[in-house]
Amino acid sequence: MADLEFDYVVVGAGSSGAALAARLSEREDITVAVLEAGGNDSHPFIHIPAGVAAAIGTKSINWRFETVPQPGMAGRRIGVPRGKVIGGSGQINGMVYFRGHPTDFDTWADMGAKGWSYREVLPYFTRNEHNEDYPASVFHGKDGPVNVKLIRNPNQLNYDYMDALASLQFPRCDDFNGPNSEGYGFRQGLIRDGQRESTARSMLHPAKKRRNLTVLTQAQVARINLEGRRATGVTLTDGRVIAARAEVVLCAGTVQSPQVLMASGIGPAAHLRELGIEVLHDLPGVGGNYHDHVACPVHMETDVATSYGISLKALPRGLWNVLQYLYNRTGPLAGNVFESVAFLRTDPSLTKPDVQFVFQPAKRLTTKLPLPVGHGYAISPVGLYPRSRGTLRLASADVREAPLIDPQLLAVEEDIEPLVRAVKIARQAFAAPSFAKYSGVEVAPGPAVQSDEDIKAFIRQNGYTVHHPCGTCKMGVDKDAVVDPDLKVHGIEGLRVADASVFPMLVGGNTNAPAVMVGERGADKLLGKAPLPPVDLPPESPARKV
Repeated sequence: MADLEFDYVVVGAGSSGAALAARLSEREDITVAVLEAGGNDSHPFIHIPAGVAAAIGTKSINWRFETVPQPGMAGRRIGVPRGKVIGGSGQINGMVYFRGHPTDFDTWADMGAKGWSYREVLPYFTRNEHNEDYPASVFHGKDGPVNVKLIRNPNQLNYDYMDALASLQFPRCDDFNGPNSEGYGFRQGLIRDGQRESTARSMLHPAKKRRNLTVLTQAQVARINLEGRRATGVTLTDGRVIAARAEVVLCAGTVQSPQVLMASGIGPAAHLRELGIEVLHDLPGVGGNYHDHVACPVHMETDVATSYGISLKALPRGLWNVLQYLYNRTGPLAGNVFESVAFLRTDPSLTKPDVQFVFQPAKRLTTKLPLPVGHGYAISPVGLYPRSRGTLRLASADVREAPLIDPQLLAVEEDIEPLVRAVKIARQAFAAPSFAKYSGVEVAPGPAVQSDEDIKAFIRQNGYTVHHPCGTCKMGVDKDAVVDPDLKVHGIEGLRVADASVFPMLVGGNTNAPAVMVGERGADKLLGKAPLPPVDLPPESPARKV
């Protein structure tokens, strides 16, 4: 007997789940339940944009997963933060709005995700977007629920950074979500009225006013219930049974969607038997294809107090910035710190950028404070298209125990080469005339690290991921695919997955916006709606035109 019954049961209220559930609830004749393992998104660190480090460091809203020791990262365990709260990882991320390189989605289609080419997914990006800075076009929406904007009054160091890249003959990009994302420029963020924007804030919370939508917090799913090969609902860790008359939709993310599937007896049979789990459906690809973006630091320190940070020199400015935020939600605290970026080709022979240069107009964090003490600036080069693939496996049949995350970071030697080239470019940028006035001192990697082999050793010993895991429930039609292009789990009726775990391959950049797009498309597929018409791309777009 079910404790509660709905038409649709959505597992996870993260970026994709919140969007999907809100769209489903627009249909008044169906009922929707959203099950969130975490709590409400009321913690103050979530909502202050500049409090990114504080949000990600708050135990109550972060699952705080980590990898198993990674041989390619000098045997270290690497943190895998995931949001444990309404809004999911969209409540602890850097609020970056970037979709990926346009050709990434054409690659998805080529890999078996038919219907997911750039021309076909772009309308779902724009449907979700309210862009404060760019006019409505095939690339941008003005009437969507999620607010997107450039950071107002960015730190001066951003201009110096862009001047440095210009001096190295890299191109400028005025709109990273326009025809082509290559180049340097100011980036847009998910911010509204000086506070973090998310699909939870802009879509799910307003939808809670509808009688047909129920949101349950502290509701962790232990397993999916099956009758034969059909999903009929879920059982929570507290024993409650939530029935689904139509479908169950997993939106628990790259870590927990495959974890729930395997705990339910859906996954690689040999692994499930090792843990004493009854194999209900042998689906080898569940938990495979795990990959993430690896980054490495190039940090500079300076006595000049231009950067964000805590110091006696910056105390008057800091107090004023606090007053600005308290009074009218403006100033640096209303921004996400990451105000500019670059997507660059470290090898001119490449057809698209292979590295993202994340610029930080602040010293690296060296204390437990959420803001740096002292002043500096940094570039974190991010390798965009890793070849390394790993796995997510269960540590036990109990979903309350963290799974075994083994992304095999930098296991493929080619993955480290773009980062080595990027470190050299970052050093050239910091040696450019625009940075001379800061008399910066390189503290990482440091002057002693010069040869390629030394740089590689530094990356393996100090690198990290930028928290973009994907792929563990890969979309496609091959033997390792978990869901088909309609997001239906192969071999199981009434069960879909709609989050970043379905990405066949990482996009060349941040993953939040593509995850939301998956939620938007997933809702239409669940409701049986015809897909939005593909857009006609202008000639300057590198994506497939037909």
